[in-house]
Amino acid sequence: MSDDLQKIALKYALINAFQYGGNPSPKAVTGKIMAELPEMRKQSKDVIVSVETAVNQISKMSPSEIENKLREIFPEFFSEKPKEKESPRELPPLEGAEMGKVVTRLPPEPNGYPHIGHGMSFYFNYYYARKYNGKVILRFDDTNPKKEKLEYYEAIKQDLKWLKITWDEERNMSDDMELYYKYAKDLINMGKAYVCNCDAEYVSKLRFESKNCPCVSNTVQDNLSLWNEMESAEEGKYSLRLRGDMTSKNTVMRDPTMLRVVDHPHPIQGDKYRIWPVYDFACAIEDSVLGVTHVLRSNEFALRIELQDYIRGLLNLRNPKIIEYSRFTVKGAPTSKRLIRPLIEENVVSGWDDPRLVTIRGLKRRGITPEAIHMVAEEIGLSKSEPEIDWSLIESLNRKIIDPISDRFYFVADPIALDVIDASYQTIQLKRHPDFDRGFREVQITGKFFISANDSKGLSKGQIIRLKDLYNIFIIDIQGNTIKAMHTDEKSSRDELTKIKKIQWVSEKNVKVSVVVPGILYEGEEINPNSLQTIHGYGEEEIANLNEGDIAQFERFGFIRVDKVEPKGVTVILTHK
Repeated sequence: MSDDLQKIALKYALINAFQYGGNPSPKAVTGKIMAELPEMRKQSKDVIVSVETAVNQISKMSPSEIENKLREIFPEFFSEKPKEKESPRELPPLEGAEMGKVVTRLPPEPNGYPHIGHGMSFYFNYYYARKYNGKVILRFDDTNPKKEKLEYYEAIKQDLKWLKITWDEERNMSDDMELYYKYAKDLINMGKAYVCNCDAEYVSKLRFESKNCPCVSNTVQDNLSLWNEMESAEEGKYSLRLRGDMTSKNTVMRDPTMLRVVDHPHPIQGDKYRIWPVYDFACAIEDSVLGVTHVLRSNEFALRIELQDYIRGLLNLRNPKIIEYSRFTVKGAPTSKRLIRPLIEENVVSGWDDPRLVTIRGLKRRGITPEAIHMVAEEIGLSKSEPEIDWSLIESLNRKIIDPISDRFYFVADPIALDVIDASYQTIQLKRHPDFDRGFREVQITGKFFISANDSKGLSKGQIIRLKDLYNIFIIDIQGNTIKAMHTDEKSSRDELTKIKKIQWVSEKNVKVSVVVPGILYEGEEINPNSLQTIHGYGEEEIANLNEGDIAQFERFGFIRVDKVEPKGVTVILTHK
């Protein structure tokens, strides 16, 4: 075994021990050596021996000795050096885009709270407008009075702001009702639209059979008269239909309804209007009159492009460029308001911000960051392959954002008492972060500790264990849920030192912590009955000073977001490992 190999093994073993506390991981150290010296793969036995030697040497050192030795042999580790940034994934160039002339729109319907699919769509439209120094219009698609609610307008704007998506102009489609009426009359006068008084079931049958409706023979004057009657007609009696092509293979083109009577107050317009446009008619007009140059949307609207272009062609309106991508789904989570709403109504989930949901509010409450959602959008891109997003992708991208800025704290689940009968009272300092200079946190030590029930399993009288980042103790008694021990400086053989179990702990000065653990909501088609669990335990006293919304990491447990801070304790939500 060469001296050079032994020095490299010691270097990486010290780094591993310094970063993660306690004995280094032989597997991790071996991986680092193989990465730096790939030629050593042929001499794996030598590498293993060198790693074992380094690990044994470090097992005798205290944390301060480990840091001093690392500074001695590898001072560069502590020097300030810029972290290499990964090149951000670029979305493809926007077809037909001219710098300074791109106009996109964010078109939410105020009938619920946005989910990750909406968030990614918003991001695409925002990204390209900003990339080409263009304009973003927030346009509420609010022409269905029975579904819209006033609360959702503001909620959507709040979610967009949290997503760090800004807009340059704000519009409600319902503010343009007179414009829709003007264009509706233009179509009637052209002979391209007619008022139909057939019931919905009969119309559906005719469209299925590609047969014309009797109302198509109405004269222009008849249709204008019936149009005037629509204002006071009962709901369902009349509708204005477009003369399309009843033989078209695209069923959307078979004389679709353009406007209909909706006898329901609108959250903004009140009872001012009773004749309301359908989405295709209103959207076709709005995209043109607002100067939208590019529409980026999921391909669930694919069949409607022909219809909207046809409407604009009849009205001599300009067509925007349509760019489609597949609709996104997230494994085990509903990504449709149609599916989420009944879950809320039936109390399967607590609300739109339930951390099991992929609504923007659910993701925020869980601890997923806006930047991570942006990165997911860039990672998936304008895919045509109907991607199913796995939670592991969201978590890995989110981890890149929150890991450098998350302070570390100790937490023990299902705590078991541990009394160190000869412990000295002291205040120790622990790093807030192992890799970044975020200062220190102070922890008061008495003779009373708590460890997790899981860590207590298998402990036995006479065993030496190490309280992580503190000192070794010798177990002298175990009775029920209480363990008694003494501080020990006893020297052990190298083999014994490598086997010493390191235990997470909190001191007598602690705070009660409840960790809400969200899981996958759906297993196949069925609701997962264990999709939300709560773990109770104790955490470091300083956790009580955190604020709602703060993100931290409970060491050896996972990243968390603070949900509630109350006198009785702190409730957090597990973001991910």
